[in-house]
Amino acid sequence: MHASNKNTHRKTLLLVVLVCLAPVIASYLSYYVFKPAGGVVNYGKLIEPAQPIPPSLVVQTENGDVTPLQTLKGKWLLLAVDASACPENCVKKLYFMRQVRVAQGIERERVETVWLRTDSAPVSPVVQQAYPEMRFLSANAMALAKWLPVEGSMQLTDYIYLVDPNGNLIMRFPPNPNPGKIKKDLSKLLKWSSIG
Repeated sequence: MHASNKNTHRKTLLLVVLVCLAPVIASYLSYYVFKPAGGVVNYGKLIEPAQPIPPSLVVQTENGDVTPLQTLKGKWLLLAVDASACPENCVKKLYFMRQVRVAQGIERERVETVWLRTDSAPVSPVVQQAYPEMRFLSANAMALAKWLPVEGSMQLTDYIYLVDPNGNLIMRFPPNPNPGKIKKDLSKLLKWSSIG
């Protein structure tokens, strides 16, 4: 065999080996060297670990009945916290929560919207008429602050929270949220979970 043919065969073999190894090398570099941030497919921030409803957290209904918040276990809960006066930000959250629930179609019966008020003032009749399916409950602000996480200088009143049917706080949606993205997150959870 001529030396030139031998070199050609070696080059061809080397080229075949490189072509076969290229995907392995590329995946190694992309995972270990470039460190992609991927993996986040949800809009809301996951609460890790999930925070169960504290057994000591009690709420008062509009009728004046006092009951543990845990009695709401069994459904997916969209929660908002605010004062009964309900400023503009509060009105938006209540509206978004209602729309997200309605957008679930036949699955909406698995979802309950809850407004946790930090005072015992009565709910405006206008709000009651606008949101007949919503639960209006009063709770101690300090007790809620121990359970519901916030970031930095944010407040409880900035967020919408999601509690699973087992009574675990699992997700927090950002201030001034995009209701379409909340709907998408909730739809996925309802689709893949048989509970609630």
